[in-house]
Amino acid sequence: MRVAEVHALLLERFGDTVILAVNEATKDPWIEVAANQIAAVCEFLHDDPRTEFDALNDLCGADYLETDAKKKNPCSPHVEVVYHLYSYTHKHWCKLKVKVSRWKNDVVGELPEVPSVSHVWAIADWHEREAFDLVGITFTNHPNLRRILCPEDWEGHPLRKDYAFPLEYHGIRGK
Repeated sequence: MRVAEVHALLLERFGDTVILAVNEATKDPWIEVAANQIAAVCEFLHDDPRTEFDALNDLCGADYLETDAKKKNPCSPHVEVVYHLYSYTHKHWCKLKVKVSRWKNDVVGELPEVPSVSHVWAIADWHEREAFDLVGITFTNHPNLRRILCPEDWEGHPLRKDYAFPLEYHGIRGK
C-alpha cells in the first residue's frame, strides 16, 4: 500500500479535520495528522487488517525555529513529531507528522503536548522520552515520561534551536 492509499483510507475514516495534509512530491512522502488525534490514528493503522502497521521504526522530535530569512523553505516556528511506521505483514511503510506550536498556548516555557502512542507500540516509550528530553515535547498519558539522555536536573532541552548551553553544571565549566 502506497502513502496515497493510506492517506485516502485515513481521510475516509477520520476526515480532513484530523488528516490535515499529504506530501507525496518528496522522496520521503508523509501524512500530517492533527496532534490531538494522533493516538486514535495510530491505533487504527496498527489494528486495521488493510494496513497492519505492527512496527514503529522511529519517532523523533524536530524544532523549526527559522531565524535565517534567506532559507529556501521558510516556515513559521513550530515543533514536529515524526512517526516512521512499517508493516511486516504487508511489507509497506508510512510516515506521519504532527505539528504543534513551539510553546503550549503560545506561553514561552510551557512545553507543547502530543498524546502518547506507547500503548500502541511499546518502543514508543523510549522514543517519546528522547523527544521529551532533547526537544521538549510532553507526551500526555505516557507511562514514564522523564529524561532518558540528560541528567534529571538538567535545565532546558538541548535540541531546541534557542537552547543556551549552560556555562556551568555542578561546578564543571561548559563553554
